[in-house]
Amino acid sequence: DYLFEPVAGNIDYQSYWNDMPDCIIVGVNQATTRLSDFEFNDETYLPSQNGATFFEFISLELLPYINEKYNTTPFRIIVGHDLGANFISYYIFKEDPLFSAYIALSPEFAQETPNRLANRFEVVEKELFYYLATSDADITDLRTTIVETDNKLKNLENSKFHYNFDDFNDANHYSLVGQAIPKALNEIFRKYKPINGKEYREEVLTYSGTPFEYLEKKYDDIEYYYGFRKPVIENDLRAIAAACKKNKDDDSLGKLAKLARKTYPESMIGAYYNGLYFEAIGNYKKALQRYQSGLLLAPSQFLDKDVLLDKIYKIKEEGF
Repeated sequence: DYLFEPVAGNIDYQSYWNDMPDCIIVGVNQATTRLSDFEFNDETYLPSQNGATFFEFISLELLPYINEKYNTTPFRIIVGHDLGANFISYYIFKEDPLFSAYIALSPEFAQETPNRLANRFEVVEKELFYYLATSDADITDLRTTIVETDNKLKNLENSKFHYNFDDFNDANHYSLVGQAIPKALNEIFRKYKPINGKEYREEVLTYSGTPFEYLEKKYDDIEYYYGFRKPVIENDLRAIAAACKKNKDDDSLGKLAKLARKTYPESMIGAYYNGLYFEAIGNYKKALQRYQSGLLLAPSQFLDKDVLLDKIYKIKEEGF
């Protein structure tokens, strides 16, 4: 109910800027059943009665329905607040966790949940993202348990477990939701984001391999973590081309040009990067041909005829 709009709004915004992929957003109406849906046994602290029924509804009915009706990947996120943030933990305890990422907003943990989470995350063999949040004005008992849980999780040494924790200032049990959701999505999709200035300086330029190898690894990681092959975006082509130029790596630039042409056959992007490559290796005749061929193709976000014409005029003026 009340979580749907904050989640949908943040996903719409971040996907618009290509900071995360488009997503299918599913909200479960619990207006009259919330307490019974999250019911658990007072001895085992696991779902019981209506809680067990709701647990199975999500896993055995809702998710299969979504997968049948829509184009999905194996990467799924579940978001919960308060009792819901405790309930989403139960999917982590399955032998094969049902979701890839869990956003727990000020959870009202059942008694054994924090210890069970720590034990599970310590040995999990599937890549899992877990985001936990509280605030300085959170409900006192909940905040105490959440901070204790953070102390159990933050030092776990398992490369498959990706953990982030936020303790917000000047926020209460409800207002922290608005701050936590974008932070959580930002962390979960950190590997997906376009190359920015910080990544370029600290990771691309310092990478032990070539710039093109860095690009290949970035997109292989996206496929590994999120379950689909993302087409290389123009922003990343520009960043890697700049690194090639800075490192005087003509071989990487040539590979980048081939990738650009393959990815964007109808755009002037391929012609532009092929022109850059031939210009870099001193074959100005072919560079001129490539730039000229791009004039007949579709412009892109960063390229238009003026950019190509500047390149063409420069080569002709310098008499190459």
